[in-house]
Amino acid sequence: MTNPAAPAIHPCTLADAERLALVGQATFLETFAGILDGSDVLHHCATQHAPALYREWLAQPTTRAWLATVAPGRAPVGYLLMMPSRLPVAAPRADDLEIKRIYLLQRFRGGGTGRQLVEQALTEARRLGSRRVLLGVYAGNAAAQAFYARQGFVPAGRRSFRVGDREYDDHILALDLDGSEGTG
Repeated sequence: MTNPAAPAIHPCTLADAERLALVGQATFLETFAGILDGSDVLHHCATQHAPALYREWLAQPTTRAWLATVAPGRAPVGYLLMMPSRLPVAAPRADDLEIKRIYLLQRFRGGGTGRQLVEQALTEARRLGSRRVLLGVYAGNAAAQAFYARQGFVPAGRRSFRVGDREYDDHILALDLDGSEGTG
């Protein structure tokens, strides 16, 4: 197999909901099959990556999203979704934004696309006047945690995350955009 073409990144519109759902389902299954309970993974994909949920999020004026696509035909291979944060941190800020989801198919990882998606989000967060971006990452996903650390994110808390009938631990990570000390 040859190396895949470098993905192009586009801002999302409401019309991209099905593409986001498809990539969300594929990457969640790809990442967690064999780690989390299979029926829980499938249920999570069907409910938490349903096109209707993405349409609801994209319809909100405070949601920002970017889609990574490849030629031919702009096949979707990844995305980042950012919105106002509801993560439980010790000192929440009114202007906190959350990277709600960032997914990239395994075949397209390691080429800089994830970093480009994060850079798009951080640029937009600064433009919107946010001073901090937060995200939650599964405590058992060391590769994702290492990626976020390379982007400058630091620990800011913990939360529980439900997939099916089980609770899992997430690390909450933060990146200050205003250069202040600490995450807060």
